[in-house]
Amino acid sequence: MQKLRSDIKNRQFSNLYLFYGEEDYLKRLYRDSLKDSVMDGGDDMNCTVFEGKDIDLVQVRDLAETLPFFSDYRLLILEDSGLFKSANDLADYLPNMPETTIILFVEKEIDKRNSLYKYVTKTGHAVEMKPMTDHEMKLWITGLLQQEHKQMRESTAEYFLSLIDNHMLHVKNEIDKLIAYSGDRTEITKEDVDAIACVQVNGQIFQMMDAVASGNKKVTMKLYRDLLELQESPMAILYLLSRHFNVLLQIKALGQGAARNEIAKKVGIPPFSVGRYQAQSKHFSKEQLQEMLEQCVETEYLFKRGRLGDQIGVELLLVRFVEGVH
Repeated sequence: MQKLRSDIKNRQFSNLYLFYGEEDYLKRLYRDSLKDSVMDGGDDMNCTVFEGKDIDLVQVRDLAETLPFFSDYRLLILEDSGLFKSANDLADYLPNMPETTIILFVEKEIDKRNSLYKYVTKTGHAVEMKPMTDHEMKLWITGLLQQEHKQMRESTAEYFLSLIDNHMLHVKNEIDKLIAYSGDRTEITKEDVDAIACVQVNGQIFQMMDAVASGNKKVTMKLYRDLLELQESPMAILYLLSRHFNVLLQIKALGQGAARNEIAKKVGIPPFSVGRYQAQSKHFSKEQLQEMLEQCVETEYLFKRGRLGDQIGVELLLVRFVEGVH
């Protein structure tokens, strides 16, 4: 991570970068920071973004061969390509790529036995974006609050973190709500944490999935509308749904016999919520959960491409969930 920050600050780049891991917020943050540094204030004429598993590698190679136009570099960003989990010949081409071309791969999962991964780690720079520890998260929260001239006691921060997952995007959304809710007050209190939507939202997601499991479309849609009234954005709701399915899949894989504290540590949820996840996981098969998670990913892809409105997109997704389970 230090080398990556140095590259961005000093504009001394490797030709290949790979950002991977579970922490989407960090991947997006450093993706955008690297892009801004490579483009050096210029427009996006020399930057091309590819998304999804249907990327045309011939087009990628053609663009990689193209010299930048009135710029030092051409940047190609390949997101969620799956190239690090499948056989492909891209690694055979990369040694011949011009020095003016930089390729950034942004992936959720990788296989370290993959030939492309081995080449990138040997000649470029790979960074795993991991979830923060509790200590790191508290320091980060302190920094966010200080930027807005706010503060929070350590005991309040620990209480806050016990109620939500430690993914940075979710934490940032909830901190923004707390800052807005506290108004002119400097200190954010436990009462503020109880008053904002994070606890209620997580509860709504559980109820929504209970309604899906029972095939109750009317209740499912009512709970969705309730979340919108709580000022939750459709994109945030989609993130929470994806995360919920991820947790249920991990809970199912660990089985019912594992110790509660062990499950909480491995999955990244508060210990008191383990039993509730275990109970709900029984209503869905592994295949159903995997399918719903993939549908969430597909919906996010359509959002980014502008092919689907976010609010109606999540609504259609929930209808598919109910119909798919029954």
